[in-house]
Amino acid sequence: MLLSKKIILASTSPRRKELFGKLGLPFVVEASDYEEDMTLKMPPQKLAKFLSYGKAAVVAKKHKSGIVIGADTFVVFNNHLLGKPKSKAEAKKMLKKLSGKRVDILTGLAIIDVDSGKKINTIDVTKVFIRKLTDQEINNYIASGEPMDKAGAFAIQGLGAVIIKRIEGDFMGAMGLPLFILAKELKKIGVSVL
Repeated sequence: MLLSKKIILASTSPRRKELFGKLGLPFVVEASDYEEDMTLKMPPQKLAKFLSYGKAAVVAKKHKSGIVIGADTFVVFNNHLLGKPKSKAEAKKMLKKLSGKRVDILTGLAIIDVDSGKKINTIDVTKVFIRKLTDQEINNYIASGEPMDKAGAFAIQGLGAVIIKRIEGDFMGAMGLPLFILAKELKKIGVSVL
């Protein structure tokens, strides 16, 4: 395990901080002041990679040494980004549309080794299959309040777990930081998790 370089997580997400902590590597969190432009005309997978790299690059420029990690996560349905519902009515509409369908959770991942200049930029795709939901189940879930601040109107790590039929891919990726891919990519620059 390489501990001579500081590892910097370029994120203010409490979930990403918690997930990265599971790797057992010492790290610090530093907010990236990268301006996300969600109006860019590119496919969701490219956008996730582009924005994750932008977040990491802004933080990397502030350091002479270290490894900077950036990530960005989207929920995608039929190749369209799903944001957070602005109202209960919008949450209901979203959940009705997703009922019995598959959504993709994309997490762009960027790693910049400031010392060597090595850059890694990849994507994790987790397929989430939502079970068929009744109107009453949708109403009850919305009444819990959980869908209101979640992209796609559901959270796989919360009560939303009961609306999910199955997941294909990295569960941690669906929560915002794909630990399997992250560990594999860190190893390429000399940082071994195990």
